[in-house]
Amino acid sequence: MKKIAKTNAARLLDRAHVKYELIPYPVDENELGAQHIIDILGEEAGRVFKTLVLQGDKTGHFVCVIPGLEEVDLKKAAKVSGNKKCDLIHMKELLPTTGYIRGGCSPVGMKKPFPTYFDRSCTDYDYIYVSAGQRGLQLKINPSDLIDYVGASTADLTIEKQ
Repeated sequence: MKKIAKTNAARLLDRAHVKYELIPYPVDENELGAQHIIDILGEEAGRVFKTLVLQGDKTGHFVCVIPGLEEVDLKKAAKVSGNKKCDLIHMKELLPTTGYIRGGCSPVGMKKPFPTYFDRSCTDYDYIYVSAGQRGLQLKINPSDLIDYVGASTADLTIEKQ
């Protein structure tokens, strides 16, 4: 069995004695979305979360962690973060801002800590998946432990489905 190289996010969680599992998956450069990960892991869609970085008009950068197949509601995100309006940052800003690339952005271990908000649905589960900080590797972790570690709060962050 091949040893999985630890990411910075994993080392930070180790240092804080937060339990998690590293789950590797094959990367498809043409399909970096959550559906690929859901299919590979064979998990229910609601357990796989994506990490989005937004820019608010008042507070600057902040992070929303939402179910991978959902879309962030920018009005809800702005309100919970203390902004009048917000938008996702441009892809070219992701690496310099967070230290992570698209498809490998983790809520753990960004270049600097940003206010972080998890979609409240994460608390419906005993474990969820988030990126471990690189493409091809997920953290399987208790959502409450992760929320506590990053100092996040929970809120309704997604667009209501019709």
